[in-house]
Amino acid sequence: MKYEWKYEPPTPERAEAAKALAREVGIHPALGRLLLDRGIFTAAEARRFFRPALGELLDPFLFRDMQVAVARLNQALGRKERILVYGDYDVDGCTAVALVYRFLQQFTSNLDYYIPDRYEEGYGVSHKGVDFAHESGVGLVIVLDCGIKAIEEVAYAKSLGIDFIICDHHVPDDELPPAVAILNAKRTDATYPYEHLSGCGVGFKLMQAFAINNGIPMSQLTPLLDLCAVSIASDIVPILGENRVLAYHGLKQINANPSVGLHAIIEICGIADKELTMSDIIFKIGPRINASGRIQNGREAVALLVEKDPHRAHRMALQINAYNDQRKDLDKEMTQEANAIVERLDHTHEKRSIVIYNEEWHKGVIGIVASRLTEIYTRPSVVLTRTGDMATGSARSVAGFDVYKAIDSCRDLLENFGGHTYAAGLSMRVDNVKEFQRRFEAYVEAHIEDTQIQPEMNIDAMLDFRDISHRFLGDLKRFAPHGPDNPKPLFCTHHVYDYGTSKVVGHNQEHIKLELVDNRSSNVVSGIAFGQSSQVRFIKTKHPFDIIYTVEENTHKRGEVQLQIEDIRPCEE
Repeated sequence: MKYEWKYEPPTPERAEAAKALAREVGIHPALGRLLLDRGIFTAAEARRFFRPALGELLDPFLFRDMQVAVARLNQALGRKERILVYGDYDVDGCTAVALVYRFLQQFTSNLDYYIPDRYEEGYGVSHKGVDFAHESGVGLVIVLDCGIKAIEEVAYAKSLGIDFIICDHHVPDDELPPAVAILNAKRTDATYPYEHLSGCGVGFKLMQAFAINNGIPMSQLTPLLDLCAVSIASDIVPILGENRVLAYHGLKQINANPSVGLHAIIEICGIADKELTMSDIIFKIGPRINASGRIQNGREAVALLVEKDPHRAHRMALQINAYNDQRKDLDKEMTQEANAIVERLDHTHEKRSIVIYNEEWHKGVIGIVASRLTEIYTRPSVVLTRTGDMATGSARSVAGFDVYKAIDSCRDLLENFGGHTYAAGLSMRVDNVKEFQRRFEAYVEAHIEDTQIQPEMNIDAMLDFRDISHRFLGDLKRFAPHGPDNPKPLFCTHHVYDYGTSKVVGHNQEHIKLELVDNRSSNVVSGIAFGQSSQVRFIKTKHPFDIIYTVEENTHKRGEVQLQIEDIRPCEE
């Protein structure tokens, strides 16, 4: 893929402000600019950013309905009512259910959890789930990471004498379900000042409020923050503000003392002997938790996340790992089929969106395939398959484009939909698919910017190799955890040369292990360029080239600085 390199040099005033802030904080001037780009302008703000404190968590009672929610939960516990913790089958939903269930286990044994079956019940609160609650004698359902559109299902539950507390972060419609309390910072009448929490994050705020109300110390909640970090990384929510506090302390918990279930997954992934980052969650831990709901049932993932016995947890993690292997095979096969369909479509490269339908595809993997198509073609993508009489699907978006609004513009064609800016689910009658393709494309074409469909790399700063040191790496690590709104910084160096020892590596000779010098210093810097072996012939010509990269610690040689090279191009371009 050919990327457009984007770099905006700072104005003299901004460059001076970055230097002054960096000097005051004691970091490299290039990193001072990164702080400014994140809206951090003083040394005090920088110190809070580098060391987020749990004391900075917002007051959970700022949520509309939180007082009512806590009072109803207290009432249920006082009356020894049966409580059901209900959540979505993805990572966010499963971690949310595990967090609330594990915390409430300390105060009642009259407790159960429920994850709907993706294939039998579909997304969100189902009639079958409500019937299960009724048959089990449940008086209160705490629903997590879904429920904001379950008007009919919550009304049905209410008619059976079952109350609902809804903890969700998806965009609501104008009409809300008849629940006792709805905790959602995206409500039009919301009073909570931070709207980017994950579903698990909203569940955590309910437990935080319950703890405050009952005089329970925060130290009893902090062991559950590992689950928050997993949900924040996997659900791709912004990592500034309150999410940064939760992710920072959640990662500390994962690395110091993860829960039994998470530890079993970490061991199965083969990453138990390294310091884990958000990337490890996104690419290793999250997919395995997700695989349970995609291939079998998310209940198995929750069972693992609440398990206390290490031997049982290990066996359960092995099973979930097997689901993940199955998921990878399906993912690869379906992505190849999807690519073939896209390439056969008329005027594919003129279109601003991709909407494809195949009734044979596995429902559990279509979201991953939509993500793959978005990455490959840099287009908002919708992938649909058949479930009974309906076409059901998942949508994914490119940076800066709200795919939820695009789907909402076609709501008259849909039976159901929900989600947020970058990801959504939807269902429609099969005979509406063609019209949906036409209308969705028309909306995207009218609203998307040309820059949003051109793959770009946004350079944060220009560096010379003399800037790159162990101290620089140490300062850079303080910007973690990374994610939306706080991406891993991308640097650029011009006129670099092969030191003479660069070589192709990898099982299929697909990567380049580099040793580089630039024309401003005598430093020899190591680097790895994944999947870019086609560039090695040019690199070996001794002509200069430019690189974009992140600065990493070499995982095989602890303490050694290594560049992870994202793109290479000859200087003459």
